[in-house]
Amino acid sequence: MHIDHIAVAGATLAEATDAVESALGVALQPGGQHDLFATHNRLLGLANGFYIEAIAIDPSAPTPARPRWFDLDDFTGPARLTNWICRTDNMAATLPNLPAGVGTPVALQRGDLRWQMAVPADGKLPYDNLFPALIEWQGSLHPGAMLASSGCVLRRMVVAHPQADALARALAPFLEDARVVFEPGSPALMAEITTPHGVRVLR
Repeated sequence: MHIDHIAVAGATLAEATDAVESALGVALQPGGQHDLFATHNRLLGLANGFYIEAIAIDPSAPTPARPRWFDLDDFTGPARLTNWICRTDNMAATLPNLPAGVGTPVALQRGDLRWQMAVPADGKLPYDNLFPALIEWQGSLHPGAMLASSGCVLRRMVVAHPQADALARALAPFLEDARVVFEPGSPALMAEITTPHGVRVLR
């Protein structure tokens, strides 16, 4: 597993977009809609195929038949960094070895992109939503390769949680990414990102 992208949620897509752009000083690019979950996004391409996703409920879409991913049905407060998503090349082999509640694979598509995402039945990931969502891209297309470069690079991401040690142990056999560190504390994510304006912090 490697970190694939991070998600900034907002009560509206405009709020989520503004949170990223204000923090990093760069403009996001158009994204699209996720019909199954009635959400929409905007994206920012970073170095090495990594990207940031601003995401929110799509008010123009019908209410989905299942809870939305990333616990968006219960999202309140200011826009903020809420989730990290890890890529695997073999969802079927990895998922059974992760804690209960990570979810079951859901086949998804947006335009020419195809992928599987492990989504919990209630939309809530373990460890107060700070366990990473698991994704497996289908085919050769990946959003990070389709986005214009922003001149930004992910330096480090801190996952803070009261059970940080247990969370780290659960991921240790699978996660291969030195940029991710775990620290005890109140549940929160923080990303340090090198931008054209210097090192910025996204929370």
